[in-house]
Amino acid sequence: MTSKYPTTLLIIAILLFLGKAVFSQEKDNPVDYVNPFIGTTNFGTTNPGAVVPQGMVSVVPFNVSGSDENKWDKDKRWWSTPYSWDNSYFTGYSHVNLSGVGCPELGVILLMPTTGKVTADNREYGAMMSKQKASPGAYGNYLKKYNIATEVTASQRVGLSKFKYPAGKSNILIDLGTGLTNESGAAVRVVNNQEIEGWRMTGTFCYNDGTERPVYFVARFSKPADSFGVWKKMPEMSAEASWSATSGKFKYYEQYQTQMAGDSIGAWMTFDTEAGEEIMVKVGVSYVSIDNARLNLETEMSGFDFEKTADNARKQWEYALSRIFVKGGTDDQKTIFYSALYHMQIHPNVLNDVNGQYPLMDSFGIGEVKEGNRYTVFSLWDTYRNYHQLMTLAYPQQQLDMLRSMVDMYKESGWLPKWELNSTETLVMEGDPAIPVIVDSYLKGLDDFDVEATYAAMFKSATTKGSENKLRPDIDFYLEKGYVPYTEEFDNSVSHALEYYIADWNLAQFAKALGKEDDHKRFLAQSLRYSEYFDKEEYQMIRPKLKDGSFYTDFDPKQGENFEPSPGFHEGNAYQYTFCVPHDIPGLMKLMGGKKKFVSKLQSIFDEGHYDMANEPDIHYPWLFNFVKGEEWRAQKEVNRLIATYYKNAPDGLPGNDDCGTLSAWVVFGMMGLYPVCPGNTNYAISQPVFDEIEIKLDQNFYPGEKLLIKKNGSNQYISKVIKNGKKHNRYFINHSELVKGGELEIIK
Repeated sequence: MTSKYPTTLLIIAILLFLGKAVFSQEKDNPVDYVNPFIGTTNFGTTNPGAVVPQGMVSVVPFNVSGSDENKWDKDKRWWSTPYSWDNSYFTGYSHVNLSGVGCPELGVILLMPTTGKVTADNREYGAMMSKQKASPGAYGNYLKKYNIATEVTASQRVGLSKFKYPAGKSNILIDLGTGLTNESGAAVRVVNNQEIEGWRMTGTFCYNDGTERPVYFVARFSKPADSFGVWKKMPEMSAEASWSATSGKFKYYEQYQTQMAGDSIGAWMTFDTEAGEEIMVKVGVSYVSIDNARLNLETEMSGFDFEKTADNARKQWEYALSRIFVKGGTDDQKTIFYSALYHMQIHPNVLNDVNGQYPLMDSFGIGEVKEGNRYTVFSLWDTYRNYHQLMTLAYPQQQLDMLRSMVDMYKESGWLPKWELNSTETLVMEGDPAIPVIVDSYLKGLDDFDVEATYAAMFKSATTKGSENKLRPDIDFYLEKGYVPYTEEFDNSVSHALEYYIADWNLAQFAKALGKEDDHKRFLAQSLRYSEYFDKEEYQMIRPKLKDGSFYTDFDPKQGENFEPSPGFHEGNAYQYTFCVPHDIPGLMKLMGGKKKFVSKLQSIFDEGHYDMANEPDIHYPWLFNFVKGEEWRAQKEVNRLIATYYKNAPDGLPGNDDCGTLSAWVVFGMMGLYPVCPGNTNYAISQPVFDEIEIKLDQNFYPGEKLLIKKNGSNQYISKVIKNGKKHNRYFINHSELVKGGELEIIK
């Protein structure tokens, strides 16, 4: 399906119109149900900062470093986010951030308001925060230490902060030394008494030795400063320090010094303020250049109108979230649903500047997107399972841009992405996950990209020998014997292979659709060799296998719980991977000895506490009961139980790391009564919706229907029948092609 991407001006015009016209009553507005604090503790790693849908900039309260009484506990794995609800020690607003990830990166370009003497040490300038408030596109808090009220909002590439000061000397610090990224090099220059520019290095996500990349910024102030300067913090006491506000711990340059480069540097501006005076700062960013950061700033935010900017951010969220309307259910259920849909609209995010420029994949060259947007932050091991399927259904234009972005990454670097961040490949996690994302979308009609180049990219990663294969370095034995052998204590071999099988099955479907029948047969055969790992005799489970064909002997199927290392498995154990062959559930049933044993084994996963709602390999498990006639009620029972148990309207309301919207996509699908069990298979499993009605507005640039209405009726415990457009639907699966025709899907209990 082809579609012409709407221009930015047209989108803005639509947003401005819909913001007033569509929502007449407050509670009819999905935005009012969003709680940005959901997922900000319990390892959810989301944040409540100000961001617009797919925004490059997010203005996030940073509280990972604090005083001795409020220190950041790295042992609890909370370090992958700039914010946690559990900590109240505030050290500024960072401007480029990640949401729902498991490793530290970004969280840089910190803006901090203070009063009195300037200090560069965040242990000194940090302050306890209170009175936190957040809504889509806005956040605020109060700093009692300074008697400063703060508010922030954002456009796509510019953050806007507003600080309300007491009378006296008031400061705004730009700290380039603090952040989550493992790199700390930076440069800063005070352009004049109302503008500061510079850059900060980022890189090494999950401690990888990837390509470091600078993020550039321009900060402009609403009022001229009375004085300003830059600093370089020293690692310890130094006789070279010319002046110090913290006992000689950093070198401090007064207003005659206007630029600095190195680690742990920053700048400040000082103002004489009256009681209640407000000073605003807008920060434009770019991954291309300072000039582009300035262009982004001037194009998206010409003045300092905080209310208008916040209102425009809210309108963008209204437009994004109104793609799906729900009726019925409790207010908490609506909050869980719309907060999850909100989190899904944060990543992947736009990387290109307003002029279309962006950094090329794995190089320092500059590309330019001519149509649509270039996206970044592809956590594909997670998102290939459900996130992109929901984007394809409800947001096909954004999904198409994501497909084009991935294909362009191949053209620029020679490989499709695996876990891409700001045009660098981190190589985090397993498999070849871009394949199922692209194939699933293609088979659902999103085909306006370079299909032949895409197939060449997939064929390359599926066939190139391991010494030359960036995505599948252990592919040689897999191609020869059909599996990846266990070779060392914790090698993730089974996890690697299971992901290859899913990718190869998708590649087989792609080859078939393109008329490449020999390739279809080849990759289909490869995908079915997961049976090599199935231990029929002793455990009736997936089990690591040695090079000689024997099974790994010191095998404990429980080992791997709670992220402990496990031979053969990554972030899980044999229970959480045994059913991770969604492309061939009938074949798995046969290996297990038939449908009855399959159901018994699957139910025991839930009953015995082996199901892990907080991670991806087993998140499709509940819907597997739909493959056995008469057992579909089990899927309904488990899905609704899991939603009620693990998702809440509270800071700990996600079951674990959101993984760039994956756990959020799970609950959005679950509450709608649909789930895409296997990418590349265009059927959705049906279960009970949480709401009485769900209306999905279909994009008619892509799909024939105007809207899909899912209705729940009846008072029985489980589904008794399904009706599609007045006709009985005899399966607990429904094809994508049927859904996008629109009409009514009635679930009768």
